[in-house]
Amino acid sequence: MDTPRAGQRVIGTVGTEGGGDPPQRDTTSVRPDEQFDVAALQAYLRGRLPDAAGPLTVEQFPGGHSNLTYLLRFGERQFVMRRPPLGPVAPTAHDMTREYRVLNAIWPVFPPAPRPYLLCEDPSVIGAPFYVMERRRGIVIRREWPPELGTDPETRRKVSEAMVDVMAALHAVDYAAVGLATLGKPEGFVQRQVKGWAERWERAKDREVPAITELARWLAERIPTPTDATLVHGDLKLDNTMLDPADPGRVVAVFDWEMCTTGDPLVDLGTLLCYWAEAGDPYPRRESVVQVTTLPGFYTREQVATRYAAKTGRDLSKIAFYEIFALYKTAVVVQQIYIRWKRGQTRDARFAGFGPRVEALAEAALTLAAKSGL
Repeated sequence: MDTPRAGQRVIGTVGTEGGGDPPQRDTTSVRPDEQFDVAALQAYLRGRLPDAAGPLTVEQFPGGHSNLTYLLRFGERQFVMRRPPLGPVAPTAHDMTREYRVLNAIWPVFPPAPRPYLLCEDPSVIGAPFYVMERRRGIVIRREWPPELGTDPETRRKVSEAMVDVMAALHAVDYAAVGLATLGKPEGFVQRQVKGWAERWERAKDREVPAITELARWLAERIPTPTDATLVHGDLKLDNTMLDPADPGRVVAVFDWEMCTTGDPLVDLGTLLCYWAEAGDPYPRRESVVQVTTLPGFYTREQVATRYAAKTGRDLSKIAFYEIFALYKTAVVVQQIYIRWKRGQTRDARFAGFGPRVEALAEAALTLAAKSGL
């Protein structure tokens, strides 16, 4: 759930060329508690990054609920750096090495994947492992519809189709052929996911939430049998993609690969459906996800699933399970963010009100479970 600040419209979140920033600034000064030794980073990067000449200046992309993302400028040359959040993190979470490995393998065959340039696993440089990738430019849709895209519902239809199509394209990548055969263990993937997220809840909880307990039981009793295994992004949703300003029906970048693995591709589709709000959704569910998809022209969740089925030929008769699991998982992620704030591991004021969102998401998931007939 590495999403930016609510309401923020970003142009140019990640690009290879450094000339001419857009009028809107999508970066800010680095937050005081998230600074690091810039001189040490500059010394480390010299000779390791292409065209990294001149003094290094660092700015921060102000959004993000977990991993920290920075803009690195060497004169006119720009790069993007990713590192884990401050404080203790959940085991296997915020894995920069994994994210780098995935991007390094797939960027030549999956064009929306940004090209990574280097990985540093030595925490003595900036205090944590990090990697550096190219910067791409385009439009990232957050909670508001970007005015430069106009109001034609046809544009929103194209964005809807682009989201489904980029997911289908990722799931068509031959992961073994690009060297990712050992990235995950597809057999038993969903069962391990359900168990693992229940364990994450236990580590992060500060109170009992009966709906979470009920969801964990419900999911564990209904594990579907997958038909195939593909790359699974793990968090493929609208605000983790970047669109071409000249053609919003084309995705130019997909971000946030830290959870990428191999397994049941319907986990990705469930995540997309979880974050795809509809006008008729109950308020707690709409409040917890990107609401822009309620605007005229956007696909409904049923249309999203129908297009995915047509593109891939996969059986979606149990897709409700995957959407319910995604809502459950999102509730746990929200709790992980909230508990970091409560324990003083981050001072980001955005997270102070995250607690009630956990109950709201869990109740929305239980409501869907009751209607699903599974």
